[in-house]
Amino acid sequence: MLTRHINKHTTFYAIGLSYQKADAEIRGHFSLDEDQKHALIQDAKKEGITGILVTSTCNRTEIYGFAQHPFQLIKLLCQHTRGTVEEFEKVAYVYKSQEAIAHIFKVGTGLDSQILGDFEIISQLKYAFTISKNSGMTTPLLERLLNSVIQASKRIKNETEISSGATSVSFASVQYILNEVENVSEKNILLFGTGKIGRNTCENLIKHTQNDHITLINRTKDKAEKVAGKFNLIVKDHAELQAEIRNTDILIVATGAQNPTISKELIYCKKELLILDLSIPKNVAADVANLENVTLVHLDDLSKMTDQTLENRKKHIPQAKKIIEEVKADFNAWLETRKFAPTIKALKLKLGEMKDAELDFQRKKINDFNNEHAEIVSNRIIQKIMNQFASHLKNGSDSTDESLELIKKVFQLDEVSK
Repeated sequence: MLTRHINKHTTFYAIGLSYQKADAEIRGHFSLDEDQKHALIQDAKKEGITGILVTSTCNRTEIYGFAQHPFQLIKLLCQHTRGTVEEFEKVAYVYKSQEAIAHIFKVGTGLDSQILGDFEIISQLKYAFTISKNSGMTTPLLERLLNSVIQASKRIKNETEISSGATSVSFASVQYILNEVENVSEKNILLFGTGKIGRNTCENLIKHTQNDHITLINRTKDKAEKVAGKFNLIVKDHAELQAEIRNTDILIVATGAQNPTISKELIYCKKELLILDLSIPKNVAADVANLENVTLVHLDDLSKMTDQTLENRKKHIPQAKKIIEEVKADFNAWLETRKFAPTIKALKLKLGEMKDAELDFQRKKINDFNNEHAEIVSNRIIQKIMNQFASHLKNGSDSTDESLELIKKVFQLDEVSK
């Protein structure tokens, strides 16, 4: 159990919802932008939560944190999103202690991703930790846990082939275009939104379509220009969006707004138009699908695509799980040492006090008492005793709690702050 590793009143929880049970609309209700994340973390601090990670992606919204009860985290999520507790209860999950640890390992290594082997989530977890650290809302345990997940992710990526082929929504969107659109290199492509998914999609478009008719539009033009400069692409003003949509064959929307940015009023096309909506919440209004000549595909549809590459990646799941168990075992071993570290510290202080008292007593009785030699010998004896206790506690996991209580009782150790 992780309860007492922070303090005796808190437990480690993972709460959230994902593509597995929540559709795009519900995920949109619980999505968090940057301002909402920061506000949630500040409110968590006021609630007495000692450590927290907040992630919100197109596939999931999750909170990992130390709380007295998981409802503290659920309440924070609902307060800072459009989601309700009733909606949450229908589609969400709550994990506690070791189950929560197992879940973050599964998520961070791509085994729980909408597209198996998608490793973009690990960078999102790193970013979540940075936000929390800057707000003073991380703990040594949370940092060690995340570093262990990062280690497992790297090993799986390097030691298995689970990340071969399409490993992200951005790649899957390009793969869909390649499969469904003839002569794609000759088509006009408009990318609306240059956030992370937009940038990744842009890179994959250039790499795999050999298309030089790609135009970028972003609400903040300079952001689009930074991306365009890297690939020598065309950038247009946001005011020209409607005109550019009329001229394009493929529209990719990755704006990440809380409300639709593409409505049917913006679209008037006498030729076929493929629209890919890579946003959560959906950024293309649903009634756009009813327009003549328009094909609308959402990222949830892209993620359902299966190919031989995906089937091959599934073969590497057992190896990935084995790596996770190895890294997780190391983390849990470290966790156990944290459990008895306060007692070991208190024992060392107690033995030091006994040593000082005895040396002081002998110093008064013995002529020419060699204080330096006595310190060296007694300190070495204390260290040998400490090593014996530490070795016993590390190797006797079945009776660790009983051993700790016995040590405290025999040496009359005061409770040490954890």
